[in-house]
Amino acid sequence: MPATTPSHISSLPSSPIGPAQAELITGRTSMIVASRDAQLRPHVMRAVGCRLSDDRRRLTVLLPEEGGSEVLQDLRANQQIAVVFSRPSSNRTIQLKGHDATITPSGPDDQLLAERYLQGFIAEIGALGHPAEVAQTILGYDGALMQVHFTVGAAFEQTPGPGAGQPLPAAAA
Repeated sequence: MPATTPSHISSLPSSPIGPAQAELITGRTSMIVASRDAQLRPHVMRAVGCRLSDDRRRLTVLLPEEGGSEVLQDLRANQQIAVVFSRPSSNRTIQLKGHDATITPSGPDDQLLAERYLQGFIAEIGALGHPAEVAQTILGYDGALMQVHFTVGAAFEQTPGPGAGQPLPAAAA
């Protein structure tokens, strides 16, 4: 008897994140999280780690609780998020947007994920001649981490050049 997919799962749109974008998202990148308040004022901060779901539809970014109060307040108020992933050595960049961001306290594996992300970022910018202290200063934080979960609602090419700003086509599931 052939396996069937529940109708609520098969009705979900394909993720715009393909294998190449997934590698960029989970690799050695600079991650900037953006939000906006009720007056449409933007707020940004650096993420210190991320996880992508197996189906590439959901993303979790790690944000330091301290220093991120404006972004976290915005996300609690309106759930709208944008995250930019950029590889410094190539300027390869994509932007992901979501409209259902939720915030939870960090889990037991999050400190390890943040440390792996920091080491990858040190290696990435180290290849460009920047010392480890630069990455540690950029990504340093004290205190707790928060998890921000969201469904990828839209994805855009942002690598400088003629395709910047174009939506990414839906990837194969």
